[in-house]
Amino acid sequence: MDTLRSQFLLDPSVVFLNHGSFGACPKPVFKTYQRWQLELERQPVEFLGRRLDDLLQEAMRSLAAYVNADAEDMIFAQNATTGVNMVARSLPLQPGDEILTTDHEYGACMNTWAYVSERTGAKIVERPIALPVTTPDDFVEQFWAAVTPRTKVIYLSHITSPTALIFPIAEIVQRAREAGIFTVIDGAHAPGQIPVDLKALDADFYAGNCHKWLSAPKGSGFLYVHREHQALIQPLVVSWKQGEAFHLMHNTQGTRDPAAYLSVPAAIAFQRENDWDIVRSECHRLAAQTVQAICELTQLPPIADDSWFGQMATIPLPPCDENEVKRRLYDAYHIEVPVFRWKDRPYLRASFQGYNTTEDAERLIAAIGDIFALKQG
Repeated sequence: MDTLRSQFLLDPSVVFLNHGSFGACPKPVFKTYQRWQLELERQPVEFLGRRLDDLLQEAMRSLAAYVNADAEDMIFAQNATTGVNMVARSLPLQPGDEILTTDHEYGACMNTWAYVSERTGAKIVERPIALPVTTPDDFVEQFWAAVTPRTKVIYLSHITSPTALIFPIAEIVQRAREAGIFTVIDGAHAPGQIPVDLKALDADFYAGNCHKWLSAPKGSGFLYVHREHQALIQPLVVSWKQGEAFHLMHNTQGTRDPAAYLSVPAAIAFQRENDWDIVRSECHRLAAQTVQAICELTQLPPIADDSWFGQMATIPLPPCDENEVKRRLYDAYHIEVPVFRWKDRPYLRASFQGYNTTEDAERLIAAIGDIFALKQG
């Protein structure tokens, strides 16, 4: 993947293994992004007043085809967190209702559900998912055992943020539909990292990012809403076009820069032109080899086998000051990678994208060996 490295704007002096946090935009896609910004500035009234609705819907048709959905059922959002907020703050929750989730979810979105819970009287139920995970069937049964007659909403990550696990959500979504339970899926890390088929999944709501693994510009995400529920969703910003078509009402939020949204088709095209299925496979190989090597160094068991993760993997570390380890990795080894404490244990989350190489993985493994005074072999 050496040839792809030059296609990205990242600082070449840093081993960047944190694509999962904010993504990284390739040069050709960023050029498209800037072209849209220039076009807007040359004739703002023409662009925003006469052309924007059609331009946004044209871009959405490209994204909808990518995730196998109808464009009329999707709207652009700055990020998945925004999409989750739109859903959580619109659902008709009442005192006694339960929002069932896991203890692996993204903190910002859990803050959203806590906010909603305080104002509606609904209760958040966090189902613990123990590590290491075993089989998808065990996960489904373990999670579903927490469903009660009061369960109104199931909120799950497609790929979790702290543990980087690909949750087997399809069976849970199907059971929830049969039980009349809303499903809200946080797909922040999924588009571009794993195949996403929204028609096959048939969730009620799915919020995703394009700026992470699809490598679109920052501030590009989406919200899919099943057609039967679109009337429920209230816009976070009330502006023009209230009462019009779902996508028109929600895509109109006053004056803002739409360039990131309009650049999503360029990101999809970039990955298609660069055989991204092969890139993803190679990134997964690097992630799996890194997990194996670091776990052999530390003699700690992995949190899952490699069928549970894609291009991003969370790896347990020996007892340490996680902030100090992160600082040393960056200051001494020029490696950008998150090290954090989750459930009172330290972990490292390594992300591999098309610009990463075997040498990047080897530098991380060697650095961990140095920091913890561990030897390979």
